[in-house]
Amino acid sequence: MDDRKKELLKEIVENYVKTVKPVGSKSLCKKLKCSSATIRNEMAILENMGYIEKNHISSGRVPSEKGYRYYVENLMEAKDLTGEDMLKLQTIVNNKDLQVNDALVKCLEIISDITNYTSIVLGKNSSDNLLQQINIVALDTNKIVAIVCTDKGVVENKQFILPEGTNVGEIIKSSEIINKMLIGTPINKVSEKLEFEIKPIIAKKVKDYETVYNIFYDAFNDFLVHRTNMHVSGRINLLKEPEYVESKDIRRIADKLEDESFKEMLSEINGNDELQIYIGQDSNFDDNVTVIKRNYKMGGEEGTIAIIGPKRMEYERVVSLLNYMIDKIEDK
Repeated sequence: MDDRKKELLKEIVENYVKTVKPVGSKSLCKKLKCSSATIRNEMAILENMGYIEKNHISSGRVPSEKGYRYYVENLMEAKDLTGEDMLKLQTIVNNKDLQVNDALVKCLEIISDITNYTSIVLGKNSSDNLLQQINIVALDTNKIVAIVCTDKGVVENKQFILPEGTNVGEIIKSSEIINKMLIGTPINKVSEKLEFEIKPIIAKKVKDYETVYNIFYDAFNDFLVHRTNMHVSGRINLLKEPEYVESKDIRRIADKLEDESFKEMLSEINGNDELQIYIGQDSNFDDNVTVIKRNYKMGGEEGTIAIIGPKRMEYERVVSLLNYMIDKIEDK
């Protein structure tokens, strides 16, 4: 792969990404300062090497999966963000009232709109969080906040309006029992232990034990729901791409986005916390898509972020947007 072939492959990839049309030799003559015959000869070599392939309806070439992978690993250049793109993301990351997970979700929504791809935020599975403490804070005579803290530094809170006559002291007493017996328990096991181990004890010591029990059950269940939610933005964006015009292709991708195993695929990521790019077959999702994803650990939050688009993706732009977002949120 000499310099001219590298430049030619780079032009073919970037032209095809923009136009969705096979790239012919004549269109590259001026740019590469070569004759059409020279370019055709180099194209033939690149085709034999497996980096490009011939489209069945044209004499032009399109990148192969191997070609996209070589481009990403060797030819892709960082792309400066526009002022408009940066401003949209800065508006979110500069909002001090947003928790890290909420900021990630909103930023990924913006990136989905900007790129017209599908974006995903998948929170870390709650089984990885062990209960560290639950606190009850009285806000008013009939209003409290239950605060659930885990060993990972994750904090969730849920507000409750108490039925008239509820004794806040009994709720606080129950929280002390829970803290004594359930510290170190995986969050997804707490509800079960609450039902079979804690409820009988509360029933003996607390008059209105059903109301008290339901408060704690709802608080832990709310934590579970929040931790296991997968936030998908621009779900139909991917289906609007030219690659998916056939109804069977649309159904295939739509079904995969709804498949429960999709969560497992997203959470399985190799390497460190750098962006990972999985093209075609490597994506474990579909042969005709690219998945760019990364694990994150920010402000006690853990999970995975991902962008899903066609193999004909604007790689430089997506990588630049994600890196900018991650840098800003880590500084939050």
